[in-house]
Amino acid sequence: MFRILFIFLLPFFVFGAELSPAEKNASIYGALTLIPPLVAIALAFITKDVILSLFLGVLSGTFLIGMNDNGVLSGFVVAFTDLCARVVASMADAWNAGILLQVMCIGGLIALVTKSGGTKALAMWLGARAHTGVRAQIYTWFMGIIIFFDDYANALILGPIMRPLMDRFKISRARFAFIIDATAAPITGIALISTWVGVEISAIKEAYAQIGVEDINAFTIFVETIPYRFYNIYMLFFVVASAVMMREFGPMYRAEMASRAGKNGGRDFKIANLEDQAFSPKGGIEPRKINALIPLGAMIVLSVIGFYANGLGALGEEELKAVQADPFSFVSIRTAFSGADASVVLFQAAMFSSIIGIVLGLWQKIYGIKEGIEIWIGGWKTMLTTVLILLFAWSLSSTIKELGTSKYLVDLLGESTPMALLALVIFVLSSIISFSTGTSFGTMGIVTPLAVPLAASVGAKYGLSGDEFHAFMCLNISSVFTGAIFGDHCSPISDTTILSSMGAGCDHIEHVSTQLPYAIVVGIISTFCGFLPASFGVNVWVCLVFGLGVTVLAIRILGKKVSGEVR
Repeated sequence: MFRILFIFLLPFFVFGAELSPAEKNASIYGALTLIPPLVAIALAFITKDVILSLFLGVLSGTFLIGMNDNGVLSGFVVAFTDLCARVVASMADAWNAGILLQVMCIGGLIALVTKSGGTKALAMWLGARAHTGVRAQIYTWFMGIIIFFDDYANALILGPIMRPLMDRFKISRARFAFIIDATAAPITGIALISTWVGVEISAIKEAYAQIGVEDINAFTIFVETIPYRFYNIYMLFFVVASAVMMREFGPMYRAEMASRAGKNGGRDFKIANLEDQAFSPKGGIEPRKINALIPLGAMIVLSVIGFYANGLGALGEEELKAVQADPFSFVSIRTAFSGADASVVLFQAAMFSSIIGIVLGLWQKIYGIKEGIEIWIGGWKTMLTTVLILLFAWSLSSTIKELGTSKYLVDLLGESTPMALLALVIFVLSSIISFSTGTSFGTMGIVTPLAVPLAASVGAKYGLSGDEFHAFMCLNISSVFTGAIFGDHCSPISDTTILSSMGAGCDHIEHVSTQLPYAIVVGIISTFCGFLPASFGVNVWVCLVFGLGVTVLAIRILGKKVSGEVR
């Protein structure tokens, strides 16, 4: 009797259990949870209008959520009000507000630097040393490596400095945006000191806690995953190799050839180009490098100092004591950086650097205080398109999260994956989630807690122990982080992709369409030269060398020599 009653009541206990909105929606809609990202991504390529595509992507998601408690007609009303609420919530979020403020403030800073002739002078100085387009690209790549501490800072600083030099050698804006994007997340994700370290270390530590391992050094594990970051390493190498070999393929080749013919990649720029917004240097003013080096250099220095100071304020009592005992050791700097709020720090650095820029202009009598402030505010205005794109991208991300898109994708895998394919499957899953949501951090937070227990279970099932087990875990953790960056590179709704387009002054969809084949090729190389061989026990350093060689071969076979302007 009790058994029959238990069986009868079991469904009520199961469905009555406390489920998150994402879990409920994933179980209700299943594959339909993929509609919002697919709508946004597909329309972006079809209409070439990013804002409209993101708007409709968010609306389709809020409509599905609204359908839970409403009919079709009322569902549209609820969907629109929910969309507006999400945009407001995206702007009200402290982190997002910091990002928006730093983007607009850096726009104002670049306007000051450009108006004072600083970017022109810096470009002329670099141009005197970069006698070919190849050197110009390598210099741009090298500067991207130097700005290793934050991917946003990379995109926002590198573009205005190097854009005149790239234009001089008729390098397409699409190629320029690719170099910026390829030296942003790939280098920041593996830098020992960066704004990403805290996220990655935290994800590792929390995931290991789920399998009952509390006493670990998450930073040591993070360092040991670096050789397995195949996509990051291959992509950084790909940029240099393709520049030196002077070969391009796919839409990038067409963009380069169009640029050689003076067509700027073949299409007008929809992301604001500061030089085209009445910020050309004032007549009669001698261009001086200090007008760029001092404000922009101050921003970099202040950012590094700010990451340290801001991070100290976020540390717990024990961590703070350890840092204060040896404040300038590598471990202390890394610990402080991991706790910093990058969005706030970069805004503060940009604001103070803007003040320095205005003071420089006043000191040299380039403009008065009123005109300097007007120029600065004008720079803010040029970033409004970028702000709208970011707001809708964040709104889409929150919609997808509540809809349970990631939950649905993860549940497709289960625990039946063979050991030799686990890293590859995790890499692909992370790529899909990152591509669909447009966020590397979100993907790391979603997949790492699932990947680590799964890898530990599979490793134990196949009898791995000691160094073999540890290497297997590092491989699978790295597959999450690299997959997150790979998917982010391919996604038109990614904030770093958007900022790379803006920094280069490139049409956003042109940047995505030209970068996509390159990212896919490097992703395939990462799969067959990295994750698969490493899963079968091939030494990771052998995999790296082999992959670099295949990268050169792929460029040689797929690429065509870019003719026209001497590079």
